[in-house]
Amino acid sequence: MAPRTAALLSAGFLLLLTQRALTETGPGARPIRLSVENDLSNITPESYFSSVVEGGVLLSALRRLQETQQDFKFTVTEDPNFGLFLESVNGVAGSESEQTYWEILSESFGEYTRLDVGIGCYQPVADEHIILRFSTWRRQ
Repeated sequence: MAPRTAALLSAGFLLLLTQRALTETGPGARPIRLSVENDLSNITPESYFSSVVEGGVLLSALRRLQETQQDFKFTVTEDPNFGLFLESVNGVAGSESEQTYWEILSESFGEYTRLDVGIGCYQPVADEHIILRFSTWRRQ
């Protein structure tokens, strides 16, 4: 086998293994529940289930969910200083001019905590309930 062909096969195999590890739902996966809420409308909150591998970040759970659920979509924007920001969920986007944004919370026993890091850094724990809440920062 030519060296180039062997290298391509090795790279392809490595990609398959990596993809399987990132989408694994086996023993190393941590299930999470995700709710999408909109404080600015009367839309019923939506619930989803996803998972992250041990040590994985919330972004990977959102991507996994987007790949497997047709009714869940999200976009992010990257700030060179602060990293990834959740820009839109299910077609609803935050707006600086309207002073709206997606707040990310963790709920445990009825208590809500705002995450102290973004979706690219936050590592959910098993069975955690994450809330993506569309809200405003202006005083009403």
